[in-house]
Amino acid sequence: MSKRALAASLLLASLLCGPVRADSLQDLQTLVKQGQLTQALEKADQLLAAKPRDAQVRFLKGVVLSELNRGSEAVTVFQKLTEDYPELPEPYNNLAVLYAQQRQYDKARNALEMAIRTHPSYATAHENLGDIYARLASQAYDKALALDSSNVVAQNKLAMIREMMSVTGKTTRPAAPAAAAPAAKPAVVAAAPAAAPAPVAPAA
Repeated sequence: MSKRALAASLLLASLLCGPVRADSLQDLQTLVKQGQLTQALEKADQLLAAKPRDAQVRFLKGVVLSELNRGSEAVTVFQKLTEDYPELPEPYNNLAVLYAQQRQYDKARNALEMAIRTHPSYATAHENLGDIYARLASQAYDKALALDSSNVVAQNKLAMIREMMSVTGKTTRPAAPAAAAPAAKPAVVAAAPAAAPAPVAPAA
């Protein structure tokens, strides 16, 4: 499976913040959008030193880590976000994207089910869950054919799933930036999801 870029999301738009913090967060978002990932990671660490529980900055840090191919660190960031803010679906979704990249489809499925449980109308998570089920089905048909290579029904079903996955060219979509203006749905960065519910402002 090809690497899927994780996109930043403005998941806490209604979170109360002062103008200084808003400017700093905007600077961080700009660095991420421009692909200046090393600088973005430094900026995120700087902001988190002052406010360690800031959900937006932590989310963006996870995005940057994933873009820098530091997947295990990104997983840790998103896992911790799901623990601290279980009502937000985007961290679960991006955690699922990382698990899918690692071919850990059962973990990806569980993360997406949690995203849907927290936000039932989150279309991206529903689509991603369908893709994960297709991957799991593909594995099951592969196993069936390994046990019985003459099973024509399993061969046909596997061929249909592979054709479906080749048409979409992906397995999972990351949470997308709400600030970006998504025109057509690109292959790597998904269209912006519905606005996520904002948590209570975290303690400093």
